[in-house]
Amino acid sequence: MKIILTHEVSGLGAAGDVVDVKDGYARNYLVPRGFAIRWTKGGEKDVAQIRRARKIHEIATIEQANEIKTKLEAVKVRLAVRSGDAGRLFGSVTPADIASAIKAAGGPDVDKRRVELGSPIKTLGGHQVSVRLHPEVAASLGVEVVAA
Repeated sequence: MKIILTHEVSGLGAAGDVVDVKDGYARNYLVPRGFAIRWTKGGEKDVAQIRRARKIHEIATIEQANEIKTKLEAVKVRLAVRSGDAGRLFGSVTPADIASAIKAAGGPDVDKRRVELGSPIKTLGGHQVSVRLHPEVAASLGVEVVAA
């Protein structure tokens, strides 16, 4: 099935790309979550608009991405969350929480979709988080999760 991606999907493509995927993947995952729309001749006009919006939000050059990477890695991110007695969290830390904590700590504005967690953060302590700034540049930063 041909689809038009509306968001960047890791391993598949960027917003505005027209890709061919299995029917079930498109019907059950990509389209319901708003990551893609079905390809039609009329939808081809939307591709140009999606690509224009993507150019506004994306980091254009590797130099610019490396500059933001150094700013990100210099920021100390501390996130206060509710937790139980044994240090386990009530819920987990989401990429949106981390993006807002980076902004609150004085770091650059980061899109929550660019924050990649290796595994869900469900305990207190230090954790490593990756932020994909450019297809070739990713920043690694430490996040300290403390009890609120």
